[in-house]
Amino acid sequence: MSAADIWSPATCRCVDLDNDVLLQTVNLTKYFSIIKGMLRRSINHVHAVDDVSFRIRRGRNLGLVGESGCGKTTVGRTIMRLLDPTSGQILYNDDGKQIDIAALSRGELRKMRSKMQIVFQDPQSSLNPRRTIRDTIAEPLEILKGMKGEQLEIRVLELLDDVGLNPEHAQRYPHEFSGGQRQRIGIARAIAVKPELVILDEPTSSLDVSVQAQVLNLLLELQKEHHMSYMFISHDLSVIRHMCDEVAVMYLGEIVESGGIRDVFLDSRHPYTRALFSAIPVPDPTRKRSRIMLQGAVPSALNPPSGCRFHTRCPFAKPLCSEQVPKEYEAGSGHSVKCHFQDLKFE
Repeated sequence: MSAADIWSPATCRCVDLDNDVLLQTVNLTKYFSIIKGMLRRSINHVHAVDDVSFRIRRGRNLGLVGESGCGKTTVGRTIMRLLDPTSGQILYNDDGKQIDIAALSRGELRKMRSKMQIVFQDPQSSLNPRRTIRDTIAEPLEILKGMKGEQLEIRVLELLDDVGLNPEHAQRYPHEFSGGQRQRIGIARAIAVKPELVILDEPTSSLDVSVQAQVLNLLLELQKEHHMSYMFISHDLSVIRHMCDEVAVMYLGEIVESGGIRDVFLDSRHPYTRALFSAIPVPDPTRKRSRIMLQGAVPSALNPPSGCRFHTRCPFAKPLCSEQVPKEYEAGSGHSVKCHFQDLKFE
């Protein structure tokens, strides 16, 4: 593996990055200011994402999991620069030239939109109710690709066919479709410009189970056809296991464990990961399971606990956990865990 030059308009510095890595975040941080008073002063910050680093490899899928409010969606929106990061880097491998998305200007960022797209969680609110489906799908093609005329119309019909919709659907409006069909429209809009990376923000959470399966199978078919990478944000661990090659587990804005899907699911090392995975439903009423019930509530992101952020709910916590921030250790090849203790014994 060779090093590639990383170009950043802000820093213009070079770092080493594997050529098979499509996108990498380095110490990505996003704080939201709490504004108060007539002078609109910042009195505190919400630690939504704190020092998050991971990689998405070409043609592979990364799953980002965790409880509601842990910062998963904020990570996805920050990578897309729908939110500006507080600090850190978002490095994108553009045909050998590594670009720091976090440092791009608005004009430069627009050129990157054809490389990365996002599918939002709620298909109803993400579609403009006043625009036809044809106009919704055609918009990124017109703006980012300069496509028009007959070529544009043919491409719109091709995209409708790709996601299992009919040509006559092009002139209809979003309210005329079911939730599953609206999500298919959102997917068609996202893949219209042939991106290399698609961020999927809980794309099936608002759908019926049977429709979820159809949408997931559609995403896998489109990935094979267009050679895309996915970042799959979800709280449904069964979906992550089915869709992803690698997984990162988030808790209160930090990644506590990450690695290959098999390593993390079969050999979880962090107490939070074990508790999270113990909640996965098993379709066998005769099988006995040991559910790990965490005590207490998730601490506030306004004032995260000192040391390990999970120590207030961890059944294995010791005084050290509240005093020092744990360092990552390697539990295996590519399997990282952020915990003070490597030899925890789980029942």
